[in-house]
Amino acid sequence: MSASSASTPYTEPWLRGTHSDVPAAGRAVLHALELSLDDLTLWTAGLTDAEIHSQPLGLTSIAFHLRHIAGSTGRILTYAEGGLLSREQLAALSSEQHGEGNPESLSELLAAVEAAFNDAAGRIRVLSTADLDTPRFVGRKRFPASIGGAMIHVADHTLRHTGQIVTTAKVLKALRASSDSAAG
Repeated sequence: MSASSASTPYTEPWLRGTHSDVPAAGRAVLHALELSLDDLTLWTAGLTDAEIHSQPLGLTSIAFHLRHIAGSTGRILTYAEGGLLSREQLAALSSEQHGEGNPESLSELLAAVEAAFNDAAGRIRVLSTADLDTPRFVGRKRFPASIGGAMIHVADHTLRHTGQIVTTAKVLKALRASSDSAAG
């Protein structure tokens, strides 16, 4: 959350003194996931389920981004762990890409993101103690990566999609306000 309430100023996750038992790179990833969840909760508050599935001004829907954040977190960590994607992960990826218009509610999608982040936290704690330069490969084409590169990509990929959600939420709320003032 980039805003603060009147009674309590907001402190970003990296300034809260949490996860001090986790090495710095892993701690930064955990803090990025917490920041993402804070921003997702703040900026999507008040949106309707119909709005999160809409594509205002041709923007990708918030629902897609939420599904993608939840799914990609686990997939990227699978690569960081040296694994290949399971059939379930590949099916979920296909569903994310072609799932526009699915009837999930905002609360269901946020719960899925939170569950994915909770699962990721334990995995990140383990990965952050490994040699971060250990080679890893991504996808069927086996693009070269490393444990550290994949782990840190969880943070930057998540925050990139979070920023897109924040922008789309602002557009939706502005369109709603413009429509309300034109009607009134």
